[in-house]
Amino acid sequence: MKLSIIVPVYNMAADGKLEYCLDSLVKQTIEDYEIIAVDDCSDDESLSILKQYENRYPDRFRAVHSEENRHQGGAKNIGMKLAKGDWIGFIDSDDWITEDMYERLVERAEETGADLVGCDYCLTEEHSMKIGQVVPNNKRSQSGILDDGKRRSLILDGGSLVVKIFRRSMILEHELWFPEHIFYEDNALGNSYLLLAEHFEYIEEPMYYYYQHDTSTVHTISPKRCEDRMEAGRLMLAEARRHGFFETYRPELEYSFTLLFYVNTLFTYMAGVGRTKYGFVKAMGKEMRRTFPDFQKNPYYQERTHAEEKKLIRMQQRSTLFFMLYYKLLWTYRKWRKAHAG
Repeated sequence: MKLSIIVPVYNMAADGKLEYCLDSLVKQTIEDYEIIAVDDCSDDESLSILKQYENRYPDRFRAVHSEENRHQGGAKNIGMKLAKGDWIGFIDSDDWITEDMYERLVERAEETGADLVGCDYCLTEEHSMKIGQVVPNNKRSQSGILDDGKRRSLILDGGSLVVKIFRRSMILEHELWFPEHIFYEDNALGNSYLLLAEHFEYIEEPMYYYYQHDTSTVHTISPKRCEDRMEAGRLMLAEARRHGFFETYRPELEYSFTLLFYVNTLFTYMAGVGRTKYGFVKAMGKEMRRTFPDFQKNPYYQERTHAEEKKLIRMQQRSTLFFMLYYKLLWTYRKWRKAHAG
């Protein structure tokens, strides 16, 4: 079999989201492929919808039910263990793709000998094939046989896994199973999926539609999600050590960890969690300092981090209490100013 498409599904029955995704998958122009949709213990009608598609498309669609809610990583692992295709593709169950996306990605892989191929995506707020805001997912300079420079670039700007296909033999050889029971599983394993490839190809065209709605993971902030993002950072470093590329790419990994574990978590936590806890913020800063004591001197951090964020981070590193008081005052003032503008 040429391709296995793995779809983790959890409570996506409302508003036709799941059907719109699945319709784009059953219409793929590539020949000899399978769709493995894994219901992650949903408590809505998601599993029923999956079984309807399995009955309608028995030659290409398989509905699988997990008795335990293992989050997306666990659902992906279930799908990968059942997959028979030479290539693996992942898609989020509230997104959709062009009818020829997988055909074109696999064709590019076969033409070039690549074991990793990706494209761009667009952001959209409506169920249609109208192209929304295009997000370049990779860089043209990253294409080709992966040398040291390309690998460093992929750590810094690897893009999303859902707009790529991966050679299944590479996944099995390196045992690239996702962490379970946490969000942000792609962040934990992304570097391994990219750096353990030998050849990457990139099609500069948006063929993946990333649906923007309030219940998606990236738009929902909670202490649990913040903790999971931090855990994904720890696992990212553990993966780099397991596969032997931690020391080689230490500056890039240091910056990626700083961004994932600390900077993004700190500011989403402060802005999005109603009752922030001093102990949580203090422990985060302490672990950041313990993991990479000189992270503020990292050249990528110096170049890519906004000046105001650097100022606030310096403040938090010196005094968590002062930082939290200052941040809340600043946040309150900006909300007041926005409310009274004009």
